[in-house]
Amino acid sequence: MPWASDDREVFAGDNGIRNAVAPAILTYGFIICDSTSLQSEMSTLKFLRRLFPVAAFLGGFVWDALTIGQRVRAFDLWTLGAFLGGACVLAFWLAWRAARNQPTQTCENGGNGAKAHMRELAWQAPYLLLQFFFGSIFSALFILYFKSSGHLGTWLTTAMLGALLVGNEFARKSYRRHFTLIWALLALNAILLFNFALPHALGSLDPQWFYVSTAAGIGLAHGLRRVVPEQPGRILPAWLLAGVLLLAWTLDMIAPVPLVKQDLAIGHGFVREGDRFLLMVEPAPAWQFWRKQAPVARVPEGERLYGVSAVFAPLGVTALLEHRWEVSDAGGWRLVYRNVFQSTGGRERGFRGYSWVLNPQPGEWRLIVATQDGRTIATLPVTVERAAPNPEAMRLREF
Repeated sequence: MPWASDDREVFAGDNGIRNAVAPAILTYGFIICDSTSLQSEMSTLKFLRRLFPVAAFLGGFVWDALTIGQRVRAFDLWTLGAFLGGACVLAFWLAWRAARNQPTQTCENGGNGAKAHMRELAWQAPYLLLQFFFGSIFSALFILYFKSSGHLGTWLTTAMLGALLVGNEFARKSYRRHFTLIWALLALNAILLFNFALPHALGSLDPQWFYVSTAAGIGLAHGLRRVVPEQPGRILPAWLLAGVLLLAWTLDMIAPVPLVKQDLAIGHGFVREGDRFLLMVEPAPAWQFWRKQAPVARVPEGERLYGVSAVFAPLGVTALLEHRWEVSDAGGWRLVYRNVFQSTGGRERGFRGYSWVLNPQPGEWRLIVATQDGRTIATLPVTVERAAPNPEAMRLREF
């Protein structure tokens, strides 16, 4: 076969050049193949390195969701306080190091050996640890504020915390370049953590604690910047952030931590038997799996419509809560009845309260559970119809 003889001529001929070129071609082809495989492995490693922060974030979030919530212990608060203190120490250390104008340690300017890699790791370690401290506090705050959120405004604020939590996983390089970001995040963490911790420590939910928390948080960030060498970065964004939080507070967009809604229902035939609160409730259709009760309440002429709530508060924390019954008319939501009661923390299933409206008019209603100063804990809308409830469809619920 001609092509076979050509192959023999190339690879087995007497021409020295051809004999030398053939192995080179084979060797070169092997190198190309090996290089391609190496590049593929490097691309996989880079992808895994990018994926690691996301995996670590999701793992930490799931862990916090399972371990942090209504059962916050003193140890948990001390741990979060230690993280905040560690962040303050690191911020001071990094500012002091920057003031000394120490050159950045990288493999590019320090060589490629093991010692160079160790120097680079030692240089980056404080930023990694600062990122860990901020991320741990953000993660806990997100869980705590999410569980206490009861309406759109508080959910939006909690979503902002979630966005900052995700962004923190990729912000290590920004910490190295922008001390302004460090002061702002330090102030935000301190304000929201103090707002959660003060009711635990003082045993009350007085609204003044948020103003105290805001002053303490921004004071901590501002004071720390004042004492570090050369005062790197700007503190104004931290003050603006504190102002935004105060505005959100006045607009009822800050969740009323540490209160957590455990249950809320509207129904008929409320009975209190000793320590048991019983209410007849019509369950929601099977396809409305997200609802615990039907969106419509049928109330005969002259009958009562009851509302029962259960709100968790930590042991030793007392608060004045209220039920607000509102009806929608041409001018918007109108307050019909308001019932204030004292709650005491510590019950696993939440402190219970109840109220009723007599002969509610047909239309759109909502029952709001809130603190006495107006912070919303939970809202339950219902459509009232003038009719008798179906006894066979009613179910007994215990609170």
